[in-house]
Amino acid sequence: MPTTNFTIGHLARETGTKVPTIRYYEKIGLMPDPFRSAGNQRLYGPEHMDRLAFIRHCRDLGFGLEAVRELLSLIDTPEHSCERADAIAAVHLQEVENRIVRLQALKAELIRMLDHQHDGRVADCRVIEVLADHRHCLATEHQHVD
Repeated sequence: MPTTNFTIGHLARETGTKVPTIRYYEKIGLMPDPFRSAGNQRLYGPEHMDRLAFIRHCRDLGFGLEAVRELLSLIDTPEHSCERADAIAAVHLQEVENRIVRLQALKAELIRMLDHQHDGRVADCRVIEVLADHRHCLATEHQHVD
């Protein structure tokens, strides 16, 4: 039993995490099962708070759940090399750089769509024209940007 007990509501407020998200992290094994009171209420200790703060920080930086899971497994085996953590961060950095390139292309396309003269009628609207016919785009292929 932890020395300090937090309810799930307290844990949620302290970490800025929604209660359903905490339950989800428990369900998928990112968070350890909480202690239970005699009345079966979830009770969390400081170790839960620390782990959830780590998960939140990872998620805020855009790491996917599998990367978070792997980073947590590294925390659970602190005697191992840091090399794997560096590799996970390097892969994520490359994903971020790729997303930036796609966003810059998207920005250029949107600027081009808006850079035109029209009389205010939808029939002459460049934005509608470009969106309706992909051949009017600068890029022939657009990737979905998350």
